[in-house]
This record gives sequence, C-alpha cells and structure tokens, in this order.
Amino acid sequence: MESYSFLLFLGIIMISTKVFGLFSKKIHMPAVVGALLAGVILGPSVLGMVTLEGESGKFLEQMAELGVILLMFNAGLETDLNELKKNSVASFVTAIIGVIVPLLGGFLGYALYFHTDFSDYGEVLKAVFVGVVLTATSVSITVETLREMGKLKGKVGTTILGAAVIDDIVGIIVLTVVTSLKDPSVNPLTVLVKIVAYFILIAILIVVLTKLKVFVEREDGKRRTAIICVALCFILAYISEEFFQIADITGAYFAGLMLCTMKVSPYVARRCEIPSYLIFSPVFFASVGLKVTLGGMDAGIWIFSIILLVIAILSKVVGCGLGAKLCSCNAKEALQVGIGMISRGEVALIVAQKGYASGMLDDVLFAPIVLVVIVTTLITPILLKMVMGDKQPQEA
Repeated sequence: MESYSFLLFLGIIMISTKVFGLFSKKIHMPAVVGALLAGVILGPSVLGMVTLEGESGKFLEQMAELGVILLMFNAGLETDLNELKKNSVASFVTAIIGVIVPLLGGFLGYALYFHTDFSDYGEVLKAVFVGVVLTATSVSITVETLREMGKLKGKVGTTILGAAVIDDIVGIIVLTVVTSLKDPSVNPLTVLVKIVAYFILIAILIVVLTKLKVFVEREDGKRRTAIICVALCFILAYISEEFFQIADITGAYFAGLMLCTMKVSPYVARRCEIPSYLIFSPVFFASVGLKVTLGGMDAGIWIFSIILLVIAILSKVVGCGLGAKLCSCNAKEALQVGIGMISRGEVALIVAQKGYASGMLDDVLFAPIVLVVIVTTLITPILLKMVMGDKQPQEA
C-alpha cells in the first residue's frame, strides 16, 4: 500500500524550521541555525518524528538535493562577477592551502591517535583518507548565512564562493588519486581529462549565452524565461555529476554565474526564491540535522571525534585564512574567509561514503566523521555571525 507519510514529514519540517528559524533571529543568530537544529530535534537523536529511511525518506533526500541546487543557483545569480574576478587569485590560493592543511591535519590526527603502523599500507591509506574527508567544503550553509547578513556580494563572500568551487575540483583530484591507490581500476589521468573537458564545456556555454544575451534580455519579466533558466540549472547540475563526477551544486552555481550579468537575473532570482524558500530549502537544512545519529560510540571514539572536530575547524580557519591573508586580505577578512570554509556538509558525507564503499573507512570511523560534518555545519553560521557583525539583511 502506498505511504503518504511524506506529506506529514513535509508539514512538520516546514513548520518546525520556520519556528526555530524565528527563534534563532530572536536571539540574534541566522535563521539557518534554527532550521538545522529543527532537523536534529526531529531526527533519530531526539524525537524520532521524521526519518530519512524508506520511500518517504528517499523522497525527502531528493527534495533536499533540489533545495541545495536552487540555493547555489541563486548564489550564482547574485554573484558580483567583477568582484569574483578581482578575488580569483585569492580564491585559488585559499582553496589550495585550505586543502593541504586539513589533509595533513586529518592524516596526523588519525595516525597519532591510533598509533598507525606506517609499514601497514592499509592503515596508512585509512589515515590519508581521513585527511581527504576533511579537505571537503560545503558552502551552501555559508551562502545562506551571508545572504541573511547581506554580505554575499562583498570581498569575503566572493572569495569564499570562488574558493569553494575550486576546493571541490581539487578535492575530486585528491580523492581520485587516493582511491586509485586502493583500487587500481581508478585512473587519475582520466579524472584530470574529465575536469579539463568540464571547463571547456563551461567555456562553450558561456560563449553561447553571450551570443544569445540580446535575445535572452528581450524576454526579461516573462515566466518562460525563469522556467528555461531553472531548466538550464538542473541540466548543468545533472551533467556535472553524471558525466564529470563534479558536484551538482557546482554545476548549479556555474549556471547562475552565466546569467548573473544579464538583465534577467534579478527576475529569475525572485522567481526561484519562492519555491526555494517555501519548501525546498527548509527540507535541505532539516535533512542535515536528520542525519545525526550518535548511538553506539564508545569513550575512545568520542575522544577521537572531538580531536577530529578540533582539527577540522582549525585546519580550515588556519589554511584558508592563511591563503586569504597571503592575497591582500586583512587579518579580519582572512579570519572571516577561514570560518566561512569550515562547514563540511553533504560534500564530506559523499566523500566518506565513497571511502566506506572502497573499504578505506569502517563503521568505527564513519560515526566520528558524520559527527564532524554535523557540528561544523551547525557552528559555521554561528561563528560567521560573531566575526562579521550585524548588517541589514537582504530581502528573502
């Protein structure tokens, strides 16, 4: 018999994320913090009212995926392209150092805590892979926080966005290289060719859209324009993930970026925000909290989880902050960039799942990584609020 529990889950999520979001604003925190906490409270760790298991759970996860795709599409539409170009070097350096430092930190943290025998190839690979997981950055939570504070288009916001996209690409290369050490069938050269081909495709699409700019802008204010632009977002997100193994949110961001200089972008952004903020984004933010399951961890694993969490936070703050500082950001801006890159989110979970499937992570290690993902995602908007201060938020 067909289950309609997904309707109940959607209703509960929409009400709870809104209530907790309003409460967060009352205590001068971004609304996204409340939405994340709503997911934790509704999930298996507290009330157990909503689950991601079964058909209804799969439906919610697909809704969440649409939520994060629309979120990043809107971020691309609202990006100041001139500011992004101006900060491109800073974004690149920030991303590279922001991958190297967590990779080393995660490797050393695991190796020292578990007294890794460096003559054991399998154990060394496990230690390396823990570092690989920590290199991931999920900027979706940061994007929403910066939007709420009206600081998405500034120097810090564009540096974080640019660095996150580059971080995704570098992370794929590192993940592939490490996976190939365990599985000889994985060819790093093939991945590099795919990445080059991906950027060639993006360049071709930019040229085509530039040629069509006059025609597209003539359709400004028409509903079909918004529909076609969102379709472009979904298609590019699909192509990125399916054919190039690059995160779908990266494709969505590039789709928005291609349109951000056109006259139609404010209209498309307004149209997208209605379904996004009404239903898809709340489901995405709640789904992050719904993944929290803290049972079955002994004292030793809890201690390792705390160590890994400290490494996860400090490695991004130090690594990305140092990269930003080297590229003309002042100390305060560098700290803001570093904190904005802390969140691991769904990107780290995907990397961890790949490691689990290939045998480089076991059940014991998977739980601490999920904990790190959840905590970094929860604290990033809080820390951003603390270091960036108040400013009149953009209209939702």
